[in-house]
Amino acid sequence: MKPALPLLLTLLCASGAVLADDAALLACRKLDDTAARLACYDAIPANSAKVGAPRAAATAAAAAAPADPAQSFGLENVRRPEAPKLIESALVGRIDGWGPNTQFKLANGQVWRVSDGSSGMLDPVTDPKVRITRNMFGTMFIEFPGTNQTAKVKRVR
Repeated sequence: MKPALPLLLTLLCASGAVLADDAALLACRKLDDTAARLACYDAIPANSAKVGAPRAAATAAAAAAPADPAQSFGLENVRRPEAPKLIESALVGRIDGWGPNTQFKLANGQVWRVSDGSSGMLDPVTDPKVRITRNMFGTMFIEFPGTNQTAKVKRVR
């Protein structure tokens, strides 16, 4: 029966973080404005070990809610503009391939990092045009036109 003690202690320690997340979720659930409620949920850090972080995020989102809920009355079903499915730009500089964690600086000023373990080789080219697309699950991929190679990326800046 003593070997179960470490497991019990581990579960008790883990439950503290879960309770902190529950408090933030409950605070978000109380918000009437749909956009503010979504922002509140998005502000809750995943797997946060800091107990105060979710509460602070929920408080900040609650403060962003409109002072008069009547102002958003009837707008619950109004469609919000969708995020673009893709962007097209050009890489800055010369490229002949990539590996895990490679960063790509685009001509539009954005910086993207390879977020999977992929690597690829390309014919050396300077300032190539690229396309960053979002799949139906929200995952972003950088595409190099003229090739069938892609890499999963995440925006850094």
